[in-house]
Amino acid sequence: MSSVCWAGVDVGGRRKGFHGAAVDAEGLVAGPQRLADPEACLEWLTDLRPDVVALDSPQSFAPAGERSRRGERDLSREVCGILWTPDRASVAENPFHEWIVHGYELYELLEEARQRMEWEVVECFPTASWTVWAGARGKRSRTAWTSEALSDQKLSGLPERRLNQDDRDAIAAALTARAHSRNETRTFEEIVVPLEGSTA
Repeated sequence: MSSVCWAGVDVGGRRKGFHGAAVDAEGLVAGPQRLADPEACLEWLTDLRPDVVALDSPQSFAPAGERSRRGERDLSREVCGILWTPDRASVAENPFHEWIVHGYELYELLEEARQRMEWEVVECFPTASWTVWAGARGKRSRTAWTSEALSDQKLSGLPERRLNQDDRDAIAAALTARAHSRNETRTFEEIVVPLEGSTA
C-alpha cells in the first residue's frame, strides 16, 4: 500500500454500524468493509494512518431551537438535497437520529487520537460528491446512479463482489478526503464537497 492514503466512513445506526474504505493516489487500498462500532472503526483507521478521514455524518448540531444548519441549507440550494441536522436536544430525543449520535461518538474518538495520529477529520456528504462527479440523479435509482459514477472513476483495487450502497458511499467519502487534501474541494460550513468540474 502507498505510504499516503485517505479514508472515508459511511455512518449508520448501532445495528448497521459503519462502512469504511481507503484510497491512495491510484485506487482502493482497503475496504470497503463493515465496522461494528466506533472503537472498531478507530482501530481500523489507526492501522491505515490516513492523512484525511471524511465522515458521512454531521460534525455538529444546529443552533438551539433550529432545525437545520446553515451549511446544509446552502448545500441544498447549490448542489443537492440533504437531510437536516436539528439541534442537540432534538437529536437526542428522536430515535431516527441515532446514526447522528453514533457518528458523533466516532468524531470524539478521532479527535482524541488526532494529536497522536496527525490526521485531519472532515465531514462529507457522498450524495453531494456523486452529484458533482456524475450530475444530478434524476429518475435513476440511487444504486444505478452511484454504480455508474463509481465505474466512471476507473479505480484500481475494487473487489469483485457486488458492492452495496454503504460500500459505494464509503468509497465516495474516501475520494472526497483525497480531493480535500489536494485543495480540490469547497466547504459549506463544515461540509466538504468536491469542486465543480473536478474528478475523483
